[in-house]
Amino acid sequence: MVGYHAEEIRPGDIYEDCAFHPVLCTHVGDDEIQGISLIDATGPRSCSTKHCGVFKLSIADVRAARADWPVYLAQRKSAWNRLDDDSPADAQ
Repeated sequence: MVGYHAEEIRPGDIYEDCAFHPVLCTHVGDDEIQGISLIDATGPRSCSTKHCGVFKLSIADVRAARADWPVYLAQRKSAWNRLDDDSPADAQ
């Protein structure tokens, strides 16, 4: 995982969207990033650059995802859940 934030992603870059798909970026707007999934060619896939956890991926990441999508997806969801579990609860 390369780990750049959404603000650093440009058209032509590859990023992971909030559904864990590797996506080829085709457009970046004020609070929107769009692209085409490199898993199933769905698009445009859109995420918020401010509210979704998108980040830049390497070619090796895309190869891993395409080699075994169900395993990659399960690993990414597990990693996301661990991050969520580690974040402090909102004080209300």
